[in-house]
Amino acid sequence: MKGPKKVLILSASAGTGHVKAAAAIETVCRSTPGIGEVVNVDALAFTNKLFRDFYSKLYLTLVQDAPTLLGWWYDKSDEPWKTDKMRLLLDRLNTRPLVRLISQLQPDITVCTHFMPAEIISHLITKKTIQAKLSIVVTDYDFHAMWLSRAFHRYFVALEETKAYLTMLGLPADRVTVSGIPVDPAFGPSVDQLALRKKLGLATDRPVILVTAGALGVNPAEQVVKSLRQLKLKAQVVVICGKNPEAKVRVDQEVSRTVSGEVKFLVQGYVENMAEWMASADLLISKPGGMTSAEAMVCHLPMAIYDPIPGQEERNSDQLLENGVAIKCNEIMTLGYKVGCLLSDSERLQRMKESARKMGRPKAAETVVRTLLAESDTVAVEVNTNQQEEMAEQVRKR
Repeated sequence: MKGPKKVLILSASAGTGHVKAAAAIETVCRSTPGIGEVVNVDALAFTNKLFRDFYSKLYLTLVQDAPTLLGWWYDKSDEPWKTDKMRLLLDRLNTRPLVRLISQLQPDITVCTHFMPAEIISHLITKKTIQAKLSIVVTDYDFHAMWLSRAFHRYFVALEETKAYLTMLGLPADRVTVSGIPVDPAFGPSVDQLALRKKLGLATDRPVILVTAGALGVNPAEQVVKSLRQLKLKAQVVVICGKNPEAKVRVDQEVSRTVSGEVKFLVQGYVENMAEWMASADLLISKPGGMTSAEAMVCHLPMAIYDPIPGQEERNSDQLLENGVAIKCNEIMTLGYKVGCLLSDSERLQRMKESARKMGRPKAAETVVRTLLAESDTVAVEVNTNQQEEMAEQVRKR
C-alpha cells in the first residue's frame, strides 16, 4: 500500500496573486487525507538577489512607470515557445539552489502557481532527474504563452474558454481541468452581511463601496477617492491602501477635502481580513488582477474596473465584462458618475451579483488537490519540437 503523498508547491513573488494561490492550495493540502509532507516555497527565495530583483522589482517598476511597454512585451511574447529557450537558460543559470531543493525533496506531486518554477521542473522531468508529477495552476483568466511547458501532467485553468484554447493548440483535453483560480477558503459571501458591517464599524443603512490599492499599494486610490466625492447618493467608501504608508497619507489628504455628508470614507492601511471587507461590500473598485477578481467572484461581489494594466489585466477585464460582473471606467474622472448610476439601479446591481456568483469558483483549491490525489499512473505529456512549431504557427496566423 502506497503511503501519503509528498507535495511541493512552488510560487514566485512577482506580484501577490501567485503566492496567494499557492497558500490556498497549501491550506487544503494540510487538511486532506492521503497527503503527508507539504512544502510551500517561493521559488525566488532560492535564487540570487539580482535575479529576484529582475523578476519582482522590474515587474513592479514597469507597472508603475511603463505600463504601455509592459503591455507591448506581453503581446509580443504571447507566441508559443518564442522566448522559451532564452528564459530556460536564464532560469537554469540562476536557480541552482531551487533545483537542489527539488532533487532533495523528490516530491510525489509538484504544483506550480507561476511559470518560472514550472519551467524548471519541466526541464528536470525531461532529463529524468525527478519522477514527480507537474501540475500548473494558471492564476489569470487568460492564458499567456509563457505558461506553456515542454513536459507536464496537468493544467488547471480558470475558464472553459481557456481549456478550449489549450486543446486547440494541441494539448490533450483530458489533461486540462477547469478549476477556477484557487482562493483562500476564508473568502465567500457573508451569511449575515448587516452583522458583519456592524463588526467592521460600518453603517447598515447605506451601500458599501470597497476600493483597493492592491496589496503593495501602488494603485492611484487617491484619484478614485477624488472621483467618488461626486456621488449624489448616500454611501460609505472603504479604501484599503495596502503596504504603502505614503499611499495612505495621500488618500487621507484627499478624504480630508470631502465636504459633503452624503459620502463617508474609511481609510485602512494593509489588512489581514480582506475576506470580511469583500463580504461586507456591494461593489469593489479595483484593477482586475486575476486573484483579486477571483476573490471578488467568490464573494458574489460586482466590480468597477479602472485603468487595467495592459496585457493580462486587460484580458481579465474582457472576461469580467463579458460575464456581466463588472463595469469599466475608461476615464477615472467619471468613475463617481458611473458608480452612482450603478448603485441607483438596484435591479442591475443584483443581476451583476448573480453573475458573479455563477462565475465564482469557491472550491478551486479543493478541485486541484482532489484531482491530483486521484491520479496515480499518468505519464507526463511531452511536447516535441514538431508540435511546438505547429502551435506557434497556429498563433501566428490568428
